[in-house]
Amino acid sequence: MNKQFDAGLIWFRRDLRVSDNAALCLALQACKKLYCAFVFDTEILDALPRYDRRVEFIRESLCELDASLRTLCTKEGSMLTVRHGAADMEIVALAHRLRVQAVFAAHDYEPQALGRDARVRGKLADAGIAFHTCKDHVIFEGRELLTQAGTAYGVFTPYKNKWLASVTAQHVREHDALPFANALTPAPADFAAVVPTLATLGFEKTNLGELGIGTGASGGHRLIKDFNERMDRYHETRDFPAIRGPSYLGVHLRFGTVSIRQLAASALQRQSQGSRGASVWLSELIWRDFYFSILANFPHVAQGAYRREYDAIPWEHGRVAEALFSAWCQGRTGYPLVDAAMMQINRTGYMHNRLRMVAGSFLVKDLGIDWRCGEAYFAQHLNDFDLAANNGGWQWVSSSGCDAQPWFRVFNPINQSEKFDSEGKFIRRYLPQLSRLPNALLHAPWSASAARLQEAGVVLGQNYPLPIVDHAEARARTLQRYAVVKK
Repeated sequence: MNKQFDAGLIWFRRDLRVSDNAALCLALQACKKLYCAFVFDTEILDALPRYDRRVEFIRESLCELDASLRTLCTKEGSMLTVRHGAADMEIVALAHRLRVQAVFAAHDYEPQALGRDARVRGKLADAGIAFHTCKDHVIFEGRELLTQAGTAYGVFTPYKNKWLASVTAQHVREHDALPFANALTPAPADFAAVVPTLATLGFEKTNLGELGIGTGASGGHRLIKDFNERMDRYHETRDFPAIRGPSYLGVHLRFGTVSIRQLAASALQRQSQGSRGASVWLSELIWRDFYFSILANFPHVAQGAYRREYDAIPWEHGRVAEALFSAWCQGRTGYPLVDAAMMQINRTGYMHNRLRMVAGSFLVKDLGIDWRCGEAYFAQHLNDFDLAANNGGWQWVSSSGCDAQPWFRVFNPINQSEKFDSEGKFIRRYLPQLSRLPNALLHAPWSASAARLQEAGVVLGQNYPLPIVDHAEARARTLQRYAVVKK
């Protein structure tokens, strides 16, 4: 095969795996020699708290990625050069030092990443170095799926129908790096190529290991294997936080330690065999593509409402609003399912999808807090934070987004609790102070008699808070607040 470049550089970002990596395969086919790099971008890291599971997840996944590259390569030496600094500066400097003619990477879609890539492209062009990027993180991107009028979709169901009608075996085919692996080239001996420790990066060790969150492609593979045995029941189990229903692959999709093509291909195959669970899970993967499409085609959603008229809603502000928001963040609202959900995200960096809707709706429509406050809190705490999906989810619960729940629909946190955690197993896991309450009283402890509370060891206002709002009254205020969108 005639190679276009004598030497190239693959820049790993959201694709921390060797298997089915589109950018890696593209680079290997184009270059006689290919160097590998990752940058811990200080533009991102400097804004994070020093205790962040995502940084540890990336760090551990990089160690596995380096080992996988060494296995793939027949040459001795460290494969992955890791830098800590401003990514646009570090990648350009590496390209110069390695004397490559091209840099390769997978597409990134967030506004900050697009700005970074534009700077990299410009600096590389000034030096006569090409910058090639390709799709890897989604099945369909940008404007690949359009309406008959040639516009981007703003409603999910027709988007899903177009997705299903358009997807082919080519869209989910595996990109096999093995036939071209002889192009992989170890980093020069004088490079500090080792993966830095968390301490070197300025971060603390987290509870990632204690939580049993597997990192790297191997961690993702174990979850895929486990979920494949449960996928057919997904439609029956996905809404109940106390049972093992979801795939738990969010963080692996976020950092590309698993391939979206592999997951979509598996779901499509099982759906074709009549699996209802696979069909529902495939819809969730399509929702993911849909939100990336929304971010790409309607970039104003990163700052404001998709439906701009919702920016006129008068949110609560001042000291009272700050106190309400603080109580929500700390799991002290007095509504057990909401509080247990917030305890889950604070302790683990994960929140069940049903609970993301319940907790989000409570913040926005019970407490009257701007959805962007919740979006920012989730962005800081979720292991699987992805701007497109997080923004889409928050705009959904606030009714300001595309294909969102109607503005007059307000989740009742008690009904949600009784329906999706009827036996209180999830609530008791995260709120042990309520564990001795019977199921009938667990979802609304304030409804219990003084004797029953005393018997259960619950002292409202001390070891568990009274409700910070009355749901019925809050719902009435919400309907008033949202009235501006009807004018």
